[in-house]
Amino acid sequence: MLCAGKVLPVLALVLCLTQGASSGKVLLWPGEYSHWLNMKNIVEVLTAKGHEITVIIHSATPTIKSNQFPNCSFEVIPVPFTKQEVHDLMDKLLYYWMYDMPHNSFIQTFLKFKDMTDKMVEQNKAFCQALFSNKDLLEKLKKTEYDVLLTDPMFACGELLADILGVPFLISLRFSFASTMERQCGQMPAPPSYVPGVGIQYTDNMDFTQRLKNTLHYLFHDVVFNVFASTKWDSFFTEIRGKPTTFCETMGKADIWLIRTYWDFEYPRPFPPNFKFVGGLHCKPAKPLPEDIEEFVHSSGDDGIVVFSLGSMIKNLTRERGNTIAAALGQIPQKVLWRYSGEKPETLAPNTRIYDWIPQNDLLGHPKTRAFITHGGTNGIYEAIYHGVPMVGIPLFADQPDNMMHMKTKGAAVILDFNNMQSKDLVDGLNTVINDPTYKESAMKLSRIHHDQPMTPLDQAVFWIEFVMRNKGAKHLRLQAHNLTWYQYHCLDVFAALAATVALVIFITFKTCKFCFRKCCLRSKSKSKND
Repeated sequence: MLCAGKVLPVLALVLCLTQGASSGKVLLWPGEYSHWLNMKNIVEVLTAKGHEITVIIHSATPTIKSNQFPNCSFEVIPVPFTKQEVHDLMDKLLYYWMYDMPHNSFIQTFLKFKDMTDKMVEQNKAFCQALFSNKDLLEKLKKTEYDVLLTDPMFACGELLADILGVPFLISLRFSFASTMERQCGQMPAPPSYVPGVGIQYTDNMDFTQRLKNTLHYLFHDVVFNVFASTKWDSFFTEIRGKPTTFCETMGKADIWLIRTYWDFEYPRPFPPNFKFVGGLHCKPAKPLPEDIEEFVHSSGDDGIVVFSLGSMIKNLTRERGNTIAAALGQIPQKVLWRYSGEKPETLAPNTRIYDWIPQNDLLGHPKTRAFITHGGTNGIYEAIYHGVPMVGIPLFADQPDNMMHMKTKGAAVILDFNNMQSKDLVDGLNTVINDPTYKESAMKLSRIHHDQPMTPLDQAVFWIEFVMRNKGAKHLRLQAHNLTWYQYHCLDVFAALAATVALVIFITFKTCKFCFRKCCLRSKSKSKND
């Protein structure tokens, strides 16, 4: 029997061995901007739990700073483009989306986006080519024997790397346009009768015209996606793998899809068993504000404050738009904290302070916060949902109009048009969500739904990553639909067989009846002649 003095050291050793045995090796292929903000929360938890993390980035990354994560290993891939080129391309895309696209025709918009998309794909391919041509690094990654790979399809090739290394992988995703990638590669059911495509800004209650447009929306994006995948990536994937390989086929091998939404945001709809909700995984309880900000917030009295941010990517506005917004903010009784790094508007009022950066989550969780003016990014929306704050949406690009439509439908927001909005429109919108109690009630209802989960979204994301590690994948959750052809999936061969059978039965019946009828006629004629 062990004496008391030896029990504690042995117990400590056992606990250390247990922790070491449960740790694993995780390979990350992250996205940029707000995509990285989500993934880095997962990185922090995984490293705290003792997992070894390796992050693959390129030398021109605009947002990922390796020195912020001393416990992680970073593989930096040299690429033939610069950080400034990445920023310039993104700035051009945002400027076009915000100011030019509303005035251009469909054809002009399509061609412009195609040109910019082609340039982004060129950068992405250069990154992939630099990685897969580095045989020493690939050999090093193979020898490390990673347990799992987590990828964000903002950039292609994470799934291809997992396939080459023979590692199970998870996809971290908010959406693809019209949910095409999820539908075609992930086999997610999406009946166009009640599942609106991303970007069309419909609800799940559509009339005939909307269902027709939604169906055409799906078909258009399916064609564009297939042409894009086949012309941009399929040949590249085939070249790297040395055998016929498609982009969608490789994406479809994902064990788990971590979807960064939840039922507080989504309309009710079917999802495959390997699609897991982790919306709002970055949200946290509010912390105390910096002293200067707290002093300004406290000075608002009973009127409270309004938090305003158009996201980290919007650095500047035109002078006209900036003055319109600032003039509106000066007409409300609340104090306003505006995250903005552009030129100071001439109409800025004393109740409004501009900051290069604000502790947005902590401000939204402050008891004096009355409303949130947002561009409709998923991260900001989820922080507002988490803290139960009604919103005024000024969507600018990408999924933001669709995101804000979800919030408007659920009664927690009003939406304004960025280009056509006047000062009065913004004042009316703010007064509506602040003074009409139904908006606050709806926001609080969404907050209760968000918090009423058995695990936090971040814990769920980490659980499923570790689940895949423990079980060497999650193929038992993967739909058999991945192994069916398109005509088998839609049972067209079954319908064809049934139709052929029915046609054969009708044909035989017709021929039999015709034969019997002719026999009867011949007998009748023969009998008439004999008489």
